[in-house]
Amino acid sequence: MNALVALCHFCELHGPRTLFCTEALHPPSPSPPQAGAPVLGDRDRDGDREGEGLTMRANSSATQRGDMCEGCRSLPASHPGFVSIDDETGIRFLSHQHPRQSQLFSVVRQACVRSLSCEVCPGREGPIFFGDEQHGFVFSHTFFIKDSLARGFQRWYSIVMVAMDRIYLINSWPFLLRHLRLTIQSLQSTALKVFDSEQGVCPQRAVRMNSVFSPAVFPHQRSGNAARSLTSLTQHPNLWASLHSSFSWLLKACGSRLTEKLLEGAPTEDTLVLIERQTEQEEEMSCWEGAEGGGFRPQQHQSASELCGDFLCDDAKLEGFPGPKFRSLRHLRQVLGVAEFRQLAWHVLMGNQVIWRSADPGLIQSAFTMLKSLLPVGCVRSVPYSAQYEEAYKCNFLGLSPDVPIPTHVSSSEFSVLVDISTEKGCQYSAVGEDDISSLYQFAISSANTQPTDRGPTLLNKLEVALSNENLSVDVVSHCLLCLKEEWMNKVKVLFKFSKVDGRGREDTQKVLALLGATGPGEDDNVRLLKFWMTGLSKTYKSHLMTAVRGGERSPSQ
Repeated sequence: MNALVALCHFCELHGPRTLFCTEALHPPSPSPPQAGAPVLGDRDRDGDREGEGLTMRANSSATQRGDMCEGCRSLPASHPGFVSIDDETGIRFLSHQHPRQSQLFSVVRQACVRSLSCEVCPGREGPIFFGDEQHGFVFSHTFFIKDSLARGFQRWYSIVMVAMDRIYLINSWPFLLRHLRLTIQSLQSTALKVFDSEQGVCPQRAVRMNSVFSPAVFPHQRSGNAARSLTSLTQHPNLWASLHSSFSWLLKACGSRLTEKLLEGAPTEDTLVLIERQTEQEEEMSCWEGAEGGGFRPQQHQSASELCGDFLCDDAKLEGFPGPKFRSLRHLRQVLGVAEFRQLAWHVLMGNQVIWRSADPGLIQSAFTMLKSLLPVGCVRSVPYSAQYEEAYKCNFLGLSPDVPIPTHVSSSEFSVLVDISTEKGCQYSAVGEDDISSLYQFAISSANTQPTDRGPTLLNKLEVALSNENLSVDVVSHCLLCLKEEWMNKVKVLFKFSKVDGRGREDTQKVLALLGATGPGEDDNVRLLKFWMTGLSKTYKSHLMTAVRGGERSPSQ
């Protein structure tokens, strides 16, 4: 991450000062050698080492000017600093009292002054964001450290992260706040133990109340207590090495948690829904942490990859289950049969509850992985394997163990389909091939639905043509299904705008359906599919559409 982390302190004698700074140095991009260009040798490496020593000279010159006390200094001038190297990326993390470049020195200096003077949150302790394009943007967290000899028995510090990318820094706010608070709480708790032990030996409050106050003597009294370093306050022998490790990890983790991805065109509805789900998970995690005083609940957190895996169960999860598995929609169609597959796919596209009951959870998850690819992400609510029945409003994909009974109102409903899987007698898994599912299991599909499933919807008809064409590979069929889903999601958006946002009547809606190609054979199934898929639209799209419509309504009056 192109950022810099610094620990700052408000000295009672010299004002805001930078105590410790960690920056990331990226390796130079390789370029082809030009004719006559010198080869990298000891001379260039010496120059690199000389650049790393800039902080020592800056620190030394500042010390010579006599404007630093023990409270303003972290490492002595002769200390070489701390260096950590990331073996994966080659990035070096350097820590010293000041940055190695003069331009960064002024930027950090200004961030330090602002974080400990004018840019503070109410109560003078907590996070705040400020900055501009010229001097960079700053995430600052101010806090107090207990000191028995300080005025008010505490000293003021701040940790700042400086970066030029405002959006990246704002998006990293929850991550930075969570981990900086851990570092701050560690410093405060360590200093509090030292403070309590010193107060137990010599209570300073009683000493100050009994001492004679004189305006002439007061500055000399204050100067004797002002120069106290953070190492003295915490009694931590490896304080700066520990902060170097903490800041280096923060820069590395913050830079790797968010990555840029090139999108060709606007993001799809599936992408928007996955982003919304990830945001909801992070907000829920933050609420749990706030309610429990910063407690960490790892089972509540899901990364973006886990959210995607919740929609399409990846191969890594399926490999954890023994036994055969469905490899593609074509494979599922071959095992179930053409008529049975069409019946099952029809229920999936119509939004009915699909129930699989078997003793093999891996087989059920592989089937759900294939069937969920028929739907947009927003239309999928899945319970992979459960020991009890779950209602249809909770999930439209439900896996059950074989001994779970199906309620009567579900088995008699036309809005559900049940797939019972039983094992062939005398057939063992080791005796058949890995993908020979039909020799190992028997499938019984039952549903109370009496409507014909051979007319539509149009999407299913086109998909079956692709599946029955053996000249098309599995990857080609997968891309064909993706194009069909995008085509019908665009029709869903038009219908949503026309019927829900604009509030048009039935006749106008029928004209739009004809224009979209949803009328004709299988019209009822097409309309039902469009209405079900309308529930899978992202909140981002819906809110954007409603905002645009309201803005258009206000503009004529204005």
